Amino acid sequence: MHETSRVVVILNGALEGNGALIRMLDAADRVLAADGAGNWLAAHDRRPQLLLGDMDSIAPAVLARWEAEGVEIRRYPTHKDETDGELVLLAAAALHPEEMIVLGALGGRIDHTLGNLALLTMPEFDGILVRMFDGQSWLWLVTDRTEIRGAPGDLVSLIPWGADAQGVHTSGLAYPLKGETLHQGPSRGISNVLVGDAARVALARGRLLVVHTPLDGMENR
Repeated sequence: MHETSRVVVILNGALEGNGALIRMLDAADRVLAADGAGNWLAAHDRRPQLLLGDMDSIAPAVLARWEAEGVEIRRYPTHKDETDGELVLLAAAALHPEEMIVLGALGGRIDHTLGNLALLTMPEFDGILVRMFDGQSWLWLVTDRTEIRGAPGDLVSLIPWGADAQGVHTSGLAYPLKGETLHQGPSRGISNVLVGDAARVALARGRLLVVHTPLDGMENR
């Protein structure tokens, strides 16, 4: 049983499209932040329920503000196996939400971007819709089936993740797939196009990273 519906997790990466991000934060049941993301929240007068990390990036005055306002603070050592991003995502998963929206996970340092995308494969997120938003595109991992809601002309890319994606079926896209294999490496699944308001994707084996880029930019679909 899901304890909550939607959790927004904000990391200390690139944060683009302030208006859209604020709307997501305001619609969330809970907001969890990693370390320096607390600075961005303070600048936009949005309060997290949990701030987590080694606290090497957050401004001391901001940390003191959140402590004074009763935000739950979880401190971790600087020398640890996990990134602050991994720790806060695991904390969010422990709430058993239906959906997690992850902001600030992409852009900036390429190693952090790749590492954050790899986190989507962790078994702790099974049964939770975990979507990352970079200010332009939505990204999520699919192991069986998914629906993409948008508008005609939106871009949709299907990227095999970790191995070939086999038995891929699509509907509602300009270039359909009918039980085919998308091989890891070649770029065949890049830049498909929605032909209506929704598309469906299913696969028999493997994983697909779905990247949905709405034409209207930074709207929460």
